[in-house]
Amino acid sequence: MIKVFSFFFTALLFVYAQKQQTLVDIYLIGDSTMSTYPDNYYPRMGWGQVFHTSFKTDKVRVNNEAVSGRSTKSYIEEGLWEKVYNNLKKGDFVFIQFGHNDMVESKEHLYAPPFGAYTDNLHTLIVQTREKGAKPVLITPMCRRRFDKDGNFQVTMGQYPVAMRVLAERENVPLIDLHKLSCQKFRELGVDKTKDIFLWLSAGESAKYPERVEDNTHFQEQGALLLSKLVAQEIKRLQLGIAPYLKEEMLNTSD
Repeated sequence: MIKVFSFFFTALLFVYAQKQQTLVDIYLIGDSTMSTYPDNYYPRMGWGQVFHTSFKTDKVRVNNEAVSGRSTKSYIEEGLWEKVYNNLKKGDFVFIQFGHNDMVESKEHLYAPPFGAYTDNLHTLIVQTREKGAKPVLITPMCRRRFDKDGNFQVTMGQYPVAMRVLAERENVPLIDLHKLSCQKFRELGVDKTKDIFLWLSAGESAKYPERVEDNTHFQEQGALLLSKLVAQEIKRLQLGIAPYLKEEMLNTSD
């Protein structure tokens, strides 16, 4: 009896070990447009907060390590990247999206010029990710919501998306052009419908935000889900190794 129990126990340990070995970790690093917020911040949400819902299997684990208010510069200098780096293993993915805070020239601890420190810092993240046998994926910073007085959509983020595209091509890194995709989507939705996905709230609509809010950078849940879906669709298009684990509804482009 003891021998039979021992056999089954060993078999269970083997199966568990196999599952652990095949688990792919996705690490998301970026800023407030990607980060996870406490429940009392609802309805404000980053797209990384809901990204785990894109996958249909326990073979993928999403670790959202994005932190609000960070740039490539501060994320590295504060040791946030070191924490992620130390946990990386072969076969993992690192999704890298920065730019919104890199462009704040008035804050020295954040500012990183697009064709200078910004791409240098991104290059460091790429090299160190590859050192661990993990796979970097660059994601251009999504558009802010901006329309002129005539309702024409205005593209934002300056040269940061351009700089990331150039770096991705030079370093042969998969690129999810979320800037281009989000600009297209926000233009299609128009002035009023984009208010439903960004953090636009009437006074008293939310206990967390008792005053009127007109935030053209951060999302409500609907916006977070939309951006997450755009990223998932690009994973499929690029045929990244985690593409087979995506839920079918994430790949529906009719929405």
